[in-house]
Amino acid sequence: MYLTLIFTIVPSILIAFYIIFSDRFREPVLPVIYAFLLGFLIIIPAGLLNTILIFSNENPANFSFIAGFTEEPLKFILLYLFLRKQNEFNEPIDAIVYATLLSLGFATLENFEYVYLSDLEISSLLIAFIRAFTAIPLHACCGVVMGYYLGLYIFQGPKILLLKSICLPILIHSFYNYLCDVSLLVSLFYLVIIFLFAKSLLKKLKALQIKKDIEKEV
Repeated sequence: MYLTLIFTIVPSILIAFYIIFSDRFREPVLPVIYAFLLGFLIIIPAGLLNTILIFSNENPANFSFIAGFTEEPLKFILLYLFLRKQNEFNEPIDAIVYATLLSLGFATLENFEYVYLSDLEISSLLIAFIRAFTAIPLHACCGVVMGYYLGLYIFQGPKILLLKSICLPILIHSFYNYLCDVSLLVSLFYLVIIFLFAKSLLKKLKALQIKKDIEKEV
């Protein structure tokens, strides 16, 4: 039981700490907690939409790709309407921090639903273990990608960046879900590619911080 709980919660916490400490000018504790908890709110509308569009079908697995079109826009809305207005949101990498924490908040609560409330014919521990290395990292990577392009849009301006901020996470998430229904091995290979891509985006914004003496953008 305790091992199941560990695999359900700890992966999100570890990734969250990695993202938080990747920021040279670390965000205050309260906004960090606020971003994580804000992700909990997504579970209700996402659950309703996924129930109608995915789980109401005879073979839900064939429609799992739709989750990217329901969950990622909801994350973007909360990120853009609420977290973007935080006083501490004052440089591009902050968008990655808040977007990823928001995504991890949602992924953690979603994990509880799959591990403890689903009627899948495998053990709760196995579900938690599998999702610790698949769904949780995927949500985190989508948060990094969303935050990267939104951060550049806010502080540098080209509107195409705003479009990438919402569209790329949708496509990444949807294609991953589609691959999961086709081949587990291929989906894992794809996830590694997405992880490396997200890591490269984070590295780019970390490099920009090295040249700065203060956090706030000029």
